Amino acid sequence: MYVLIGGAGLVGLSLAQSLVELGHAVAIIDLDPIACRYAREQVGVMAFEGSAVNTEVLLEAGIRKADSVAAVLRHDALNLAMVTLAKHYGASHILARMRHRDFAEPLRLAGANHIVSTVDLAVATMVNAIEYPQVESMMHFEQGQIEVLKLSIPESCYVANRSVAEIARDPRFPAGSLIIGYQPHPHENLMIPNGSTVLEPDSTMLIVTKPGSLHQVIDFVEGCK
Repeated sequence: MYVLIGGAGLVGLSLAQSLVELGHAVAIIDLDPIACRYAREQVGVMAFEGSAVNTEVLLEAGIRKADSVAAVLRHDALNLAMVTLAKHYGASHILARMRHRDFAEPLRLAGANHIVSTVDLAVATMVNAIEYPQVESMMHFEQGQIEVLKLSIPESCYVANRSVAEIARDPRFPAGSLIIGYQPHPHENLMIPNGSTVLEPDSTMLIVTKPGSLHQVIDFVEGCK
């Protein structure tokens, strides 16, 4: 996959590094010659010095052949302009970073398929870490209608040494919740459990649930025998 990134700041360079590690071809555009040199020499991507909202630079960087375009420039107005140009040149998959919520609808109308609010993401992550310190990670889907939790299984907790089927049949297990992943050991791969999978102490599981059931799920899993 060929990915074109506008902006060689911390987010842009980190995104480029992750994509390169996944085996994608990446090009990055930035006005800063030092950032471009770093991108070439340290990250190993193509870098084009210039404005990511300049049509000549975009065409030189190959926007017409890009499978995905990511606008992660320093200002929302610039990201909006890049999204508009990317859509004009036929990009089918466009991502944009957003700082201020006022730009959400303009970015969507301009053609952004995915809009990532850096402020909202950071705040949500910190709120979850404060409110649910026992949750290793939490992912939000469908405008907050679904949550995926990663929870460790202490030795004395209620679900330890019980099968997934037993847990699902327990009337205290919140309705609409489902165990979708299980990792017996930190160094082992995540697996998809079946009804007979036994949750061992000190292992980790993934649970999908509704936002209103978060406390119930955590209380159920951590409840002592």
